[in-house]
Amino acid sequence: VQLQASGGGSVQAGGSLRLACAASGRTFSNYIMGWFRQAPGKEREFVAAITRNGGSTYYADSVKGRFTISRDNAKSTLYLQMNSLRPEDTAAYYCAADRNYSGRYYNGYEYDYWGQGTQVTVSS
Repeated sequence: VQLQASGGGSVQAGGSLRLACAASGRTFSNYIMGWFRQAPGKEREFVAAITRNGGSTYYADSVKGRFTISRDNAKSTLYLQMNSLRPEDTAAYYCAADRNYSGRYYNGYEYDYWGQGTQVTVSS
């Protein structure tokens, strides 16, 4: 599956952005989907994940209550609504797809396909 992330940009602290990840090539609903981020000089970190039918969602503690992951299987698109953004949310955000759900949704090595990343910059 090919993944194309979009929606990043620059915003002031407290603002909002909505990221999208368009999938093509395979049946989108067959994949667990996740968002990860990586800031300069830091390791990649888990942000959020969602199961195939959207029935379960998982979040990193740092974004819980502020970010919402969702998916539209009919449109083969994954979303990340980000509210109350903070400067520490500044990073490149990547969407990823996992064919075989092992329960380790927080582990980037479980994911088989990755998008190209979209930059989010939050200024104070």
